[in-house]
Amino acid sequence: MSIQLFAFDTPNGRKISVALEEMGLEYSAHIVDITKDEQFKPEFLAISPNNKIPAIIDSEGPEGNPASVFESGAILIYLAEKTGKFLPTKSNERIAVFEWLMFQMGGFGPAPGQVHHFLGLENKEDQRYGLNRFMTETKRLYKVMDQRLESHEYFAGGLSIADFAILGWVWRHPRHQIDLGDYPNVKRWYDQLMARPAVERGFAVKLR
Repeated sequence: MSIQLFAFDTPNGRKISVALEEMGLEYSAHIVDITKDEQFKPEFLAISPNNKIPAIIDSEGPEGNPASVFESGAILIYLAEKTGKFLPTKSNERIAVFEWLMFQMGGFGPAPGQVHHFLGLENKEDQRYGLNRFMTETKRLYKVMDQRLESHEYFAGGLSIADFAILGWVWRHPRHQIDLGDYPNVKRWYDQLMARPAVERGFAVKLR
């Protein structure tokens, strides 16, 4: 039986399609069109009570029982532990993965997401304060990542779920008006990941 992925063509949705491909898991993708408020349908709320994509249903969950998981970070951890891939087993090695995963979940996602929101406003006065605030924070986060990648090939030792989480948002750098040329280490990392066959397949999955 395969995993069912419920998602849309967003950074958070792409994190999971990439991870599923990299982990070699069998899955089927189901589009939840957030532009049509499909995330509020009762059948989706049953597996994602916060009405956010993505969510998964694994017919072969723990102890062989079906399991549903919502929140992209939780899904990445679940899949990594299920497969034993992209998450170290030693506690001291897991720390960096969790740090950078939480960095993405708590900061590098919410901040550029707000940039997307304020850029979409037609009234320039409405845009001004919010766009300045969140663009400044987004650029700061890119600098943090660039400094980390100056001395590391990936964010947390070897390739991990932290990289998949961050990749989904760097993928949208044109939308939040970031020139990766200003962050050469992020660009090197991004180009390297985007050239991976499994990552290409993950981004090619129809989610819209």
